[in-house]
Amino acid sequence: MQPNPQQLAAIKAALFALCLVPLARLGWLGYVDGLSANPIEFITRHLGTWTLNFLLITLAVTPLRHLTGWHWLLRLRRMLGLYAFFYALLHFLTYLWLDQFFDWASIAKDLAKRPFITAGFTAFVLLVPLAATSNAAMVKRLGGRRWTQLHRTVYAIAILGVIHYWWLVKKDITLPLVYAVILGALLAFRALRLSRERQRQLEAYSRPR
Repeated sequence: MQPNPQQLAAIKAALFALCLVPLARLGWLGYVDGLSANPIEFITRHLGTWTLNFLLITLAVTPLRHLTGWHWLLRLRRMLGLYAFFYALLHFLTYLWLDQFFDWASIAKDLAKRPFITAGFTAFVLLVPLAATSNAAMVKRLGGRRWTQLHRTVYAIAILGVIHYWWLVKKDITLPLVYAVILGALLAFRALRLSRERQRQLEAYSRPR
């Protein structure tokens, strides 16, 4: 299955709109006064959850491409990654503004004393250069190899995101465990693929010439 340019453009447009649904839902809940008894916590967790969702969806693109043979899926990965950053930015700004009111002393104490805040902040900081270098011009400027090495940090970011969520909930770890299992499967798929590629390279090198 290989969509033509018009079909791919339509898929991208539909995906772009679909990725905004979680934000639109949040706006609607705010309009109908449905943000629970603690709206700031609800907004923060909603945006954080969707940041993690988009991170894992982005990481799932390559395995899905290998399993289906739909190479055009790679054309959607940049958009999904940028949406992960978009929701991470909103999550972070909600914490800075609505939760802490830009009280930098309190924020510094949170970073020092609350490990889940430290993990989440580290993940966000690591995500910034990935968003900043997501365009084709930066790929050319950095060079393919350096760009690829930089963007491999998305795996560390996803791990930190799961840890952030796990340490946040403390007692009921059901959902963080689900995210951890999904991420573990994606990491295992990557490790297996890299192992097979190395094996093929070794076999090719060892063949008589």
